[in-house]
Amino acid sequence: MNGPAHAPNVIVRPVAGELVVTRDIAAPRTRVFAAWTDERLAARWWAPRDFTPLSCTIDLRPGGTWHRRMRAPDGTVIVKHGVYREIVAPERLVFTYMTEDAGGAIDRETLVTVTFDGLGERTRLTLRHTAFASDAARLDHQVGWTGCLDRCAAFFEARWDAA
Repeated sequence: MNGPAHAPNVIVRPVAGELVVTRDIAAPRTRVFAAWTDERLAARWWAPRDFTPLSCTIDLRPGGTWHRRMRAPDGTVIVKHGVYREIVAPERLVFTYMTEDAGGAIDRETLVTVTFDGLGERTRLTLRHTAFASDAARLDHQVGWTGCLDRCAAFFEARWDAA
């Protein structure tokens, strides 16, 4: 196998209405944390597989907002946004999460906690997304987050700091 080896996504369903995805990424946690908190970097990878990131803004402070737009494979534009509740660099991010579809309908607010555990030159990223209204919503986000974490890992394998 060429390139750095990485563990696949590990998905755990601890309780109803929760999603937990863990991924080992071939980069130190300060860099992985930066990819989640620097809008220039996040704009390059933060979208599910087969989606095109269009824009990303981040006001990184408790009470600050994040906002991103992406184009779905069918051409529709989807907006995701929320508010940062907790930032502990480079260990943890906690933020609210809402989806606005092309018709303007907004899903109910959920909560995302991302932890970054340093493993030397690697990082174990654990994403916990809670408060889903239904199993269908949780499963939809499972597909999205798995694709996002695949893109995040690929971002580092492609030398994120180049260019």
